Amino acid sequence: MPESADDPTDGPALSPENVLTVDDDRYTTDSVALVTGAASGIGRATALALAENGLTVAATDVDETGLEETASTAADWDAPGEVEVIPGDLTDDEDLREIVDAAADLGDLRFLANVAGLQHVAPIEEFPEEQYDLMQSVMLRAPTLLAKYAFPHIRESGGGAVGNMSSIHGHYTTSDKVAYNVCKFGIRGLTQSLAAEGDGDVRAFSVSTGYVATPLVTGQIPDTAEQRGITEREVVEDVMLGQSRVKEMMTPVEVANLFCFGFSNHARHLNGGDLLFDGGVTTTYE
Repeated sequence: MPESADDPTDGPALSPENVLTVDDDRYTTDSVALVTGAASGIGRATALALAENGLTVAATDVDETGLEETASTAADWDAPGEVEVIPGDLTDDEDLREIVDAAADLGDLRFLANVAGLQHVAPIEEFPEEQYDLMQSVMLRAPTLLAKYAFPHIRESGGGAVGNMSSIHGHYTTSDKVAYNVCKFGIRGLTQSLAAEGDGDVRAFSVSTGYVATPLVTGQIPDTAEQRGITEREVVEDVMLGQSRVKEMMTPVEVANLFCFGFSNHARHLNGGDLLFDGGVTTTYE
């Protein structure tokens, strides 16, 4: 997609200056935040933003090279916290247990950010079963099991929160994304279930955004253009942002800032709720 001075994918860059820093006495290196999908996109931004807030971040992903780049960036930032790399496969049950155990070994495991996600664009008649199963495994089953294994550690640490990455597609659906739609509706159900069982010791919240300028999103633009028979710029301006009142995508750091706030004591009444930052897509109409 050709860029221009008013490119809708422009926005605040991933840098320390654009991170929301929150005053919270638990935001120290003694407290651990486990972040999935931390090798790129929103996961990387969330890991870095939490490290900038002084936390020890257990960064996990199947992409070891990307994880090392995230850790290196935190070092370059001279972040008050630190990023510890824990490679792991969210489709492997043994890995899920080991990821949580390794995170807990770093300190007081207080926070879990389930960010990892996948996308596949195809009509339901053509949607590959194996891709559907993979997306369910990474985006629903893994967050459930990670929360299951993390809950005892979070309680033992004195309480904390689980933050789950949902989407506007957890509020309404679009065509050709059946697996993504199902997973995002499901993650909101998981969030509310965790809140119901957290007994006030473990909060849970979800984050629902519109389209964010990440590799996951930009990578689906060509497929969407082909599916709909339109140009890639039309995909961005008419399909992705057509219903939005804010005519630019969010950037990963803006989403990461929602996790920084949601995990903090300033959000202590956010429990089972959803942080809907969608530019007005789901709540306004013409």
